[in-house]
Amino acid sequence: MNLVTSGLKFVLVASLAAMACVAASASSDSDQKVVSGLDTTYQAAVKVNDVATMDRILGDNFAVVTGSGKVYTKSDLLDMARTHRIKYEHQEEDSDQTVRVWGDTAVVTSRLWLKGTDQGKPFDWHVWFSDTYSRTPSGWRYVHGQVSLPLPDAAK
Repeated sequence: MNLVTSGLKFVLVASLAAMACVAASASSDSDQKVVSGLDTTYQAAVKVNDVATMDRILGDNFAVVTGSGKVYTKSDLLDMARTHRIKYEHQEEDSDQTVRVWGDTAVVTSRLWLKGTDQGKPFDWHVWFSDTYSRTPSGWRYVHGQVSLPLPDAAK
C-alpha cells in the first residue's frame, strides 16, 4: 500500500467517525427533547391523578425512593392516583430541567414544587429529583426515581 492510498483511507475513516459523532449527537438531542417532554407530561399527569398516562409512562418494574427511605412501586403510585389519596395544588418543576442521555438511558434532574394534601394533611415542599428513563422496544419508560427530603426554606 502506498502513502497516498494510506492517506486516503485515513481521511475516509476519520470522516466516517466524525459523521457518526454528529449523528449520535443529533440522536442524543432528539432523545433529550423526547425524554424532557415525557417527564413534563408525567409530572402533569401526577398532578391530576391521571392513571392512564402514568401507567403508559411508568416501566413495569418502576420504583421511586424518597428522601425518608420509603420505596414506592408502579402499583403503589397508580393506586394512590386511583384513590386520589393526594390532591395537588402544585406539582411542577420550579427550576431548570436537565436531561442527560447515555445511549438507552436518560436521567432528568430538576427541583419540584409539591403543594397539596396527603390523606387530608397539608404539605408544601420543594425537593430535588432524578428520574431515570430507559429506552424500550415500545419507547422511553420512566423506570426509577430518587427524591430528596424536603428542602429547607433557605434552599427554595
